[in-house]
Amino acid sequence: MRRSGIWVLAVLATPAWLFAFSNGTGSENNGRALAEQVGHELMSLPYYSVFDDLSFRVAGSRVILSGQVTQPVVKEDAERAVRRLPGVESVVDQIEVLPLSRVDDQIRRGVYYAVYGYAPLERYGSGSQPAIRIIVKNGRVTLTGSVANQMDRTLVYQRALSVPGVFSVTNQLMVEV
Repeated sequence: MRRSGIWVLAVLATPAWLFAFSNGTGSENNGRALAEQVGHELMSLPYYSVFDDLSFRVAGSRVILSGQVTQPVVKEDAERAVRRLPGVESVVDQIEVLPLSRVDDQIRRGVYYAVYGYAPLERYGSGSQPAIRIIVKNGRVTLTGSVANQMDRTLVYQRALSVPGVFSVTNQLMVEV
């Protein structure tokens, strides 16, 4: 079996969420088109929120889903939406459903308000999908997405770290170039 290309996509909130990498073999146009369709489907999921982070990789006609979500329905909807796309022969679902926790829910809300309620960072919360994703698991926060500059990246990190109950913050925010 011959692979037509490998595409990696990080699903973030802005049009800059598309990061495609090819191994240089096969039809890049078909792989790019499929990657765009998969990205569109994931961004359109009805329960996909700022507290979820989805990513995927396209290898030929196979799509590998990964990331973390707060609700099982998002995992199920993501797999179902991608599976029905033309050109997709198989889907490997590696999405983790985060454990239910009132404490983690409180931390999610606290980090959300600390970041998006802070005037210099409000612009990242506009639009249907905010640019900064807040993933909380067992009191540990992971920030993903993209920001305009290093100062905003540092501000988001500091604001998240200041929320009561947060054990640690992993800052995976990318600075747009």
